Amino acid sequence: MANFAERDEGTLPLWPELAEPDLVRFENVGLRYGIGPEILRDIDFAIPPQSFQFLTGPSGAGKTTLLKLVMQTLKPTRGRVTLFGENVSQHSQAELARLRRKIGIVFQDFRLLDHLTTYENVALPLLVQGRDEASYRAEVIELLRWVGLGDRMHVPPVILSGGEKQRAAIARALIAQPALLLADEPTGNVDPGLARRLLRLFIELNKSGTAVVIATHDLALMDMIDARRLVLAEGQLHVYD
Repeated sequence: MANFAERDEGTLPLWPELAEPDLVRFENVGLRYGIGPEILRDIDFAIPPQSFQFLTGPSGAGKTTLLKLVMQTLKPTRGRVTLFGENVSQHSQAELARLRRKIGIVFQDFRLLDHLTTYENVALPLLVQGRDEASYRAEVIELLRWVGLGDRMHVPPVILSGGEKQRAAIARALIAQPALLLADEPTGNVDPGLARRLLRLFIELNKSGTAVVIATHDLALMDMIDARRLVLAEGQLHVYD
C-alpha cells in the first residue's frame, strides 16, 4: 500500500519510465457505429508501464469511448489493440476478464453497490481476489481515512453525497494497486482542495508502479504536474510529451 501522506507543494516529479513492454498499444484504431462515419480514427498511442498521463479534449470528443476501448468493453471497427503484450482481437470473454483484473477504473457514475457498506465496496476487489479480510482490513481503513471517508465506512452509498461517492469509487479502484488505473473525470464532483489531494494519491500510486490515465477537462488539475497529455479532437488523438 502506498504512503498517502501529503508531500511538499509544487510540481511533483513522476516515477521514471522503465524499458518494459507497453501495457496498452493502439495501432491504426478506428471506431464507427453502424454505417455512419468514424467517430474515432487512426488512433495510435501507447501506455508504458509506470507512466502518468492525462486524457483531455472538449466535451463529446470521445474520452469515455477511448477508455472503453482500452477496457475492451467496446471493440474497435478496425486496427489493433494490445493489452499487456497480448493482441486482444480474438480473445474470449474469459481471457479479457483475466486482463481486466490488472486494470482499475473509476467511472463517472460511481457504480457502487447499494447493499454494501462503503468499506465493503472498497474492499470488494480484494475479496474477489480471494484474500482474507484480516489481511486487508487495515489497508482499506487507511485508504478510506485518507480520502476523508473514515467516519463513513459503515454506511451504504445511498447515505453518501455525490462527492463522497466519488471518493469511495476512487478508493475502490486504488485498493488493489492495479498495473493500470483509468479514471474518468475523477475530480468532477469534489472541491479544488480535495481534487489536489486526490491527484497526490494518484501520484503516490503511480510511484508504487501503477500506470495512470486520468480523463479530465480540468486545466487547473493538469497544470499541477508535468505529465504527458493525450488530446482528443475531431476524432483523432494527439500526444504531447
